[in-house]
Amino acid sequence: MRRGRVLFGLFLIVVGAYAVHSALGWSFKTALFPLSVSILLIILTAAQLLLDLFGKAETAGGPAIDLELAADVPPDVARRRVIGIFFWVVGFILLVFLLGFPIAVPLFMLCYLRLQSHESWWLSLSLTAFAWGFFYGVFERLIHLRFEDGLIQTWLGL
Repeated sequence: MRRGRVLFGLFLIVVGAYAVHSALGWSFKTALFPLSVSILLIILTAAQLLLDLFGKAETAGGPAIDLELAADVPPDVARRRVIGIFFWVVGFILLVFLLGFPIAVPLFMLCYLRLQSHESWWLSLSLTAFAWGFFYGVFERLIHLRFEDGLIQTWLGL
């Protein structure tokens, strides 16, 4: 068991190193995502590899996680919750399609915080403003990543 984990860890480090090596020749925008994911993969896998090699052996005989999904919730309530989450996800996808990311992200966040989470207007607006500022600052100002316009903006020629 331990040997398999070590070999798998080494394999992941090699894959991450190959991705980093490949991405170094690309432009900054193109390489940003593969570099950030690959570097994190290498760091976290190296940490796990060190734990596998030099850490104590696991002593627990049972499952690593006690997974019991809300046995106290009636099935109809659980079904309503799942359907609600599904519609929120579909709504976000539709917002992105119709309005584009820069408008869809803050609008979705504000609607979700107010309508689903029942947060106060002050908290909803301040968290939405912070998320929009972060989104705008990182993607549009820092990285200069242009998002596609939504369908409505395309139709209106904006």
